Amino acid sequence: MIDEHALIAAARAAARHAHAPYSRFAVGAALLLNDGTLVTGANVENASYGLSLCAETVAVATASAAGHLRDVVAVAVIGGAMNEAGRATGTVPVTPCGRCRQVLNEAAGMSGRDLQVICGAADGDAVDRFRLSELLPHAFGPATLGGS
Repeated sequence: MIDEHALIAAARAAARHAHAPYSRFAVGAALLLNDGTLVTGANVENASYGLSLCAETVAVATASAAGHLRDVVAVAVIGGAMNEAGRATGTVPVTPCGRCRQVLNEAAGMSGRDLQVICGAADGDAVDRFRLSELLPHAFGPATLGGS
């Protein structure tokens, strides 16, 4: 059973560490591993925009660096425009961008799971729930290359 409230709370906490001086749009992500561990990430922007990292990508890279890419069960993501205090705000759930959907698909392919994707609002209780396969139908992944 996935504790959505804990997963969204971890994503909200991660968003507080976003480095988003250019877009002023803070994003936090939290991955749930099969042993209950939470791994988080926040977006990190760069003056050379193409070098910026999305929160989901940071979280997936952190899980991979710890040897847990195959253990990802679910992800929560929140985001919103930053207020004067640097906190994400907004009442509309955000979904992972296309690049992040592909990055998450790599973890899903490694684990053999169709990941649960929980999209929360920065403020309030609005939540959208998806399977990764709904957000990225006909995905290019390890199986496409003949791998597992």
